[in-house]
Amino acid sequence: MYTSHEDIGYDFEDDPKDKKTLKPHPDIDGGWAWVMVLSSFFVHILIMGSQMALGVLNVEWLEEFHQSRGLTAWVSSLSMGVTLIVGPFIGLFINTCGCRRTAIIGGLLNSLGWVLSAYAVNVYYLFITFGLAAGFGSGMAYLPAVVMVGRYFQKRRALAQGLSTTGTGFGTFLMTVLLKYLCAEYGWRNAMFIQGAVSLNLCVCGALMRPLSPGMDGDGPEGKAPHHVLPAHSTESIRSSGQLRDAEEKRGGPGTEDSSLGDAPAQACQEKAAHRKDMCAFRLLKTVSQLTMRVRKGFWDWYSGYFGTASLFTNRMFVAFIFWALFAYSSFVIPFIHLPEIVNLYNLSEQNDVFPLTSIIAIVHIFGKVVLGIVADLPCISVWNVFLMANFTLVLSIFILPLMHTYAGLAVICALIGFSSGYFSLMPVVTEDLVGIEHLANAYGIIICANGISALLGPPFAGFEIAQLEFHHLH
Repeated sequence: MYTSHEDIGYDFEDDPKDKKTLKPHPDIDGGWAWVMVLSSFFVHILIMGSQMALGVLNVEWLEEFHQSRGLTAWVSSLSMGVTLIVGPFIGLFINTCGCRRTAIIGGLLNSLGWVLSAYAVNVYYLFITFGLAAGFGSGMAYLPAVVMVGRYFQKRRALAQGLSTTGTGFGTFLMTVLLKYLCAEYGWRNAMFIQGAVSLNLCVCGALMRPLSPGMDGDGPEGKAPHHVLPAHSTESIRSSGQLRDAEEKRGGPGTEDSSLGDAPAQACQEKAAHRKDMCAFRLLKTVSQLTMRVRKGFWDWYSGYFGTASLFTNRMFVAFIFWALFAYSSFVIPFIHLPEIVNLYNLSEQNDVFPLTSIIAIVHIFGKVVLGIVADLPCISVWNVFLMANFTLVLSIFILPLMHTYAGLAVICALIGFSSGYFSLMPVVTEDLVGIEHLANAYGIIICANGISALLGPPFAGFEIAQLEFHHLH
C-alpha cells in the first residue's frame, strides 16, 4: 500500500519495451543535498528560533496593551500552535504546488504577518496578524523544509535531519539577541517591521528547494508532470491548418487571385495578427488546463491519503505513532515554561542567573541532535532503537526534574533533557519508515499537527502538577 523508503532517490524511465527501470539520482546524499540541509537550517533559525525568542516581545506587549499575562501569552502560543497544527493542510499545498512554491508563499505570508503586527492597536489584533497570518506562513515554510531534506537523503538521512534542525537552537540564541537589540534601539513596533524584512529570507530558502527531477516541484508530489488535456493538436498542426484554410479561402473564386494581389501586404499582416491571437488563446487554454489538472490531482492525492482506500489511517503503526505525538512535544516545551517556577521554589535564582538552566537544555539539545543522528545512521544500529531509548530517557527526566532540590541536580537533569530531546530530529526519519517517501508530506503534517496540540495542552497540566508540588513544599 505504501511506497518503501528505499525508493527515494531513483527516477523511473521508460525503456523501449515500456518497462520501468531504476536510475540513481546524482544529488542523493551529496551535491545539492547539502544545500537543502543549509536551506532547512536557516528555515529553522527564522521560524523556530524566532518563536522561541518571542518572550522578548511578550514583555513589550504586556507594557503596551496592559492586558493579563494569560491573554497576552496566547499570542505567541497561537503562533507556535498554528505553525504545527496546520501541517495536514500544508500537505495539500505541497501536493498541488510543490515544496518550492509552498515555501516561497509561506515566506511572503510570514513576513506580511510580522509587518502588519507592527501596527497592532490591541492584543486581539495580534491574534489575527501574528498568531494566524504569521503562524500559517511559518507552517507553509517549515513543512517543505523537512520534506525536502527527506527526499534528498537516503544513507545519511538521520544526520541530515539532525544538522538541519539544529537551526532551532542556534536561532533561539540569535533571534533573542536580535530582538532585544532591535527593541532597545528602535522600539518593538519597528523591531517587528525589521523582523518582517528578515523573514523574507524564507523565500530565498524556498527558492533553493530544487526538485530532484525537472518538473518535479509543482507537478505533483512525485515529480510526474500531468498529461495535457489538449493532446489532439500541436502548435504546428494549428499553424498548418490555419495556413491551409487561408489558402482555400484565397482560391475561393476565379477572380480572387488577381484581385488580391494588390492587398497582399495587408492580408499578410492580418494573417499574422490572427495567428498571434490563436497562439495566445491556445497557450492560455493550455495553461488553464494544466493548472486545473494539477489542482485536481494534488487535491485527490491529499484526500486519498487521509480518507481514501490508501489512507494513512489504515496503517495501524502510524495511528499509534499519532497518539504518541499527541503527548510527546509537551515534554520538551514544559521545562522551558516551568523551570523558572521550580528555581524560585527552591531559592536557586542566584545560581540560575549565572548560567540559566534553560540555556543548558538549549546548548546540549544542539549536540544531541547531531550525535543521535550520527548514531542512528550507523548500519549496525536501528533508528527505532535510538528513537525509543531517547524518548524513554526524556520522559524519565521530566518526571525526576521536580524532585531535584539543588542546582547541580537540576543541571544534570536539564542536560539529559536537552540531549535526549534531540530525538525530535529523527521524527521525519521514522515517519518515512512507516509510510514511505511518497506519503511523507501528508504523514509528517499529521505528526506536527499532533505536536502542536501537545504543545498547547501540555504546559497547563504541568502547571497544575507544579502547583501541587509547591503546596506540599510549603506545608
